[in-house]
Amino acid sequence: MLRRVNDDDPLSIGQFARLVRLSVKQLRHYADLGLLPPAWVDPDTGYRYYRAHQARDAMSIGLLRSLDVPLTAIKDVLSGQDPARALGDVRDRLDEELARRRRSLAALERILARGLPTAEVTLWREEPQRAAVVRDVADSPQDIGRVTSAGMRRLLELAGPPGEGVRLIGLFPADLGEHVPITLAATLPDGRPAPPGTTLDLLPGGTFARAVHTGPYDQISLTAHALLAWCVERGHTPAGPIREVYIDDPATTAPDDLVTHLLIPLEETS
Repeated sequence: MLRRVNDDDPLSIGQFARLVRLSVKQLRHYADLGLLPPAWVDPDTGYRYYRAHQARDAMSIGLLRSLDVPLTAIKDVLSGQDPARALGDVRDRLDEELARRRRSLAALERILARGLPTAEVTLWREEPQRAAVVRDVADSPQDIGRVTSAGMRRLLELAGPPGEGVRLIGLFPADLGEHVPITLAATLPDGRPAPPGTTLDLLPGGTFARAVHTGPYDQISLTAHALLAWCVERGHTPAGPIREVYIDDPATTAPDDLVTHLLIPLEETS
């Protein structure tokens, strides 16, 4: 005859752990966080006991943790918050991580096909340029692509589509820290004011190490790697942020055919 667990029967932490397929250590951790407190703690021994009605919450925690859902979001779900709201941000983060992994895979495939990145580098002279700029900060190096895309859309909305002779430029620090400042610029003809919502700035001129990247924007880092290596090998010190000059319109150009000029300003000796 099968024995049923009555909800009135206290279950030791070991028994409960086996029933819900969690470890005793996990149950203690979830209790300490207030996520799944025991039904009763013996005041004399400190032993923890659970009830059968807690099994569903315990197994839900195990399920959601297996899907990489953080404990804060799980707590929201168990407290009765709408799962779509509590888990929506988690889904979006997982989707972003999956997209990042796909970009990494594509870059690795390119290295496998062509070898470690190299670039033909030339010394290039740039004159100072007036530009309308917008600025933002990426929360991490992995967030640069998303912030750059959003910032460029914002810049185009404010400044309008680039006209004849106008260049779209991204400026990124050579040394990537935990937070990455990003400047996006649209060069301005002489006398043209900066559109409302943008800032008028002067992009410094000087001598630059220049390389050409052909391919998707999310693989520009490969050419940047080769350009920085060229500078280090020849004893050149970057004197400012890396510039990405976007030559083609991604709306009308296939990703593999996009041309981007990469420029690193070099310290000049007097």
